Amino acid sequence: MGGSRRDRATEGDGPAGGEIENAARMSQHQDDLSDSTESGLGCEKSSSDGQPSPEATASSKAKFHRYPFYSPRFWHGMRPKSWWSLLRMGRFRIHPSRLLMAVAISFATPFNTILALLQGLIFRRKLAEAELHGPPVFIVGHWRSGTTLLHELMVRDERLSSPSTFQCFAPCHFLVTEWFFRRFATWLLPGKRPMDNMAAGWDRPQEDEFALMNLGQPSPYRRIAFPNEPAVDMNYLDFDGVAEEGKQAWMTALRSFLLKVSVETGRPLIIKSPTHTGRVGFLAREFPEAKFIHITRDPRDLFPSTCRLWRGLDEVQALQNPHHQQHEHYVVECLRRMYKAFHDQRDSIDSSRIIDVRFEDLTSNPVETLRSIYETLRLSDFESVESTIRDWAESEHKTYQRNQHQLPPEKEAMILDEWQDYFERYGYR
Repeated sequence: MGGSRRDRATEGDGPAGGEIENAARMSQHQDDLSDSTESGLGCEKSSSDGQPSPEATASSKAKFHRYPFYSPRFWHGMRPKSWWSLLRMGRFRIHPSRLLMAVAISFATPFNTILALLQGLIFRRKLAEAELHGPPVFIVGHWRSGTTLLHELMVRDERLSSPSTFQCFAPCHFLVTEWFFRRFATWLLPGKRPMDNMAAGWDRPQEDEFALMNLGQPSPYRRIAFPNEPAVDMNYLDFDGVAEEGKQAWMTALRSFLLKVSVETGRPLIIKSPTHTGRVGFLAREFPEAKFIHITRDPRDLFPSTCRLWRGLDEVQALQNPHHQQHEHYVVECLRRMYKAFHDQRDSIDSSRIIDVRFEDLTSNPVETLRSIYETLRLSDFESVESTIRDWAESEHKTYQRNQHQLPPEKEAMILDEWQDYFERYGYR
């Protein structure tokens, strides 16, 4: 896996989250970029019986980018125990149309165990001596708030690195297999993520939450496999009610994964997962030198954009045919739960270790926003990367037009009420 992360980014071989491939693709990023939500809609249109209307369903599916049947799903990276635990959680309620996918995953998971044993043998000494190369930086904030844009901009700094999509997809054996997939299996992935215009690729920066899920840790993302069932692991959005041994097991898995990534990269890590928003206090204790970047966005854009995110993921990743009936409640509840915990915990973090950023400022003045982040958190000298960010801002960024979201009055009134604290605290009234 030779070359710096920046070198790999410009090679353009990079799935579902991502590193900056090239300037043309970067110009599409900004709605965390942006997405195609129909004007006037909230999460989805419903018929009189509460079901999504045929028109809304057809329109929704038509606007998602194609995800080929042969492309791997999240669950392909699991080992057998984690995979069967996921199936039991969903009570094996697999739709017949997704049965072949489930069978393929079942055959794939034992190979992850074999490759994990091989990695343990080859990298035993390196893993025993592994350490983090500087304090990690966690980017937190609600889904669709600009976390991916900020993540990708920051890893343009060749002094920094991040878990890649392949590392999060195959967390138990990437040290021995990533080179092969980057070189010979880029064709497995589509050019863009299903739910937006962001490029996909094995080498692009990704959320470590997917790695933890594939390693068998509880995660709200397990809901994606069985979206028609009640949401699971919601207490892992804030660790509320999670037993001490459960929290410690989760933290141990996170640290172990980040140490493996550090063996590969040899540089400080930029880590992005919206699910970490309600965990910042626990992360600050586990990583005493860690820094935090918290990004916010107008909820009138967050709400429809996040609904689209879950629809897109459910369409291509689920083991069921999703009926999309629970998204609105789920989106409302997640933000409320995450931000109650975030506001309770952030006071325990020294102000020199955390900074608030607005999506609107990041997109209107990316250079100065990045400069403020570097200086406030004392990451390193911004001047070394300023020209790179400025070149992007003065070329591709200027030509990008963000989609506008329009909510029906009743939907806007609903989120104004449900998310009142977020609106007022971050100045979006």
